[in-house]
Amino acid sequence: MKQTLSYFKNKFILATTIFMVYALFLDENDIFTIVIQNHKLQKLQEAKLETSLQLKETKSTLARLKYSSELERFAREEKLFKKDNEDIFVIFKN
Repeated sequence: MKQTLSYFKNKFILATTIFMVYALFLDENDIFTIVIQNHKLQKLQEAKLETSLQLKETKSTLARLKYSSELERFAREEKLFKKDNEDIFVIFKN
């Protein structure tokens, strides 16, 4: 116990210890904030990737819909549109 107290009598060790405690736990950018921010950054990067993939898919669908035959096919398959004189039966697969 006496040896531990002698370390804190040295002003350089005491100043370093206080600085480390402040930098790791009490500062605005402490270690916990950094870990949380890195986690949020990973989530945002995943969301960005997913959004860019959806954007590419939407652009390709939009390019295909310039043709009237594709427009009718899309409306019938995706939006379940029908003509006045026909019935539609929807079968879902698991």
